[in-house]
Amino acid sequence: MYFLLTYSFFVILLSIFIKKKKLFLNYTGDSHQFFSNQKNIPLIGGIFLILPLILINYQNIIYSILLILIFLLGFLSDQKILISAKKRFLLQIILVFSSVILLDLEILSSKLILFDYFLKHPVFNIFFTTFCLLILINGSNFIDGLNGLLLSYMTFIIFILLKLGLLNALSIEYDFIIYLIFFIIIIFLLNLCNYLMLGDAGAYILSFFVGYLILKCHISSPNISPYFFITLLWYPCYENLFSIIRKLKSKLSPLIPDNNHLHQLIYTRFKKKIIKSQLIANNVSSLIISIVNFIIILISSLNPYSSFYQIKLIIFSIFLYSFIFIIIKKRP
Repeated sequence: MYFLLTYSFFVILLSIFIKKKKLFLNYTGDSHQFFSNQKNIPLIGGIFLILPLILINYQNIIYSILLILIFLLGFLSDQKILISAKKRFLLQIILVFSSVILLDLEILSSKLILFDYFLKHPVFNIFFTTFCLLILINGSNFIDGLNGLLLSYMTFIIFILLKLGLLNALSIEYDFIIYLIFFIIIIFLLNLCNYLMLGDAGAYILSFFVGYLILKCHISSPNISPYFFITLLWYPCYENLFSIIRKLKSKLSPLIPDNNHLHQLIYTRFKKKIIKSQLIANNVSSLIISIVNFIIILISSLNPYSSFYQIKLIIFSIFLYSFIFIIIKKRP
């Protein structure tokens, strides 16, 4: 544990040094990356996160190798070495598909008789679980457009899983989880101060890790409603699905990024109407969305066994997202 605390201190100093030396900068100029910050910020969040996420489950060599490969995919994307969105998505599919098979990830039940019949077939289960993880990973990358938004959201989920004791059956040391939460908070604060950004690498591995945790909790705790786990992940997943439908409706490719996600619209409204400072508008927008998400996740944890309770909360969350999106989009 002393090593991990030393590592945290080292990360803080190294972040300051890298920012001063202007290394690993977000120099791409893509509009979707610069809509809320036009400064060159180091894309090093993933570089710092990879070690703690490996140590969480260091006994599992396959897990470590897959996590490193997913990190490398995001890192190549961040550095504009892998530019093609189609090639990147294809590699995502291969890696996630392999992870589902090699790590024995599956979805046991949906509480729907007909759908559960299909889930009993291994091939269908593998493809559906892969699809769900891909939705989560790409949706998480979408919501990473504001400082700290993805980091805070994933921290809430890990905290709730820890609070409910769902991680006890996963052979993960309690102290490691506490340290991970502590370390993510450090990355969160550095992100708020523009010393670093997660980048694709950070978003990929953090969301994959949380998806891995949730699937393992689902497998080890079948008495918990599967809709509870859906509630935990509703925001990035719905962000992705909503974005796909929105782009297809506008005859655009779902693989091409844009600036019309809800968090971007909220930021733009704050920047134009209320707060002139780009950084403050960014952080305030992220804080507001994070508070709403924390309340939803906290409410979901009050009754994780009831599917009816969770479905009502999911419907409410989706309605709230869609309603706010429509209102902001209609008003100039």
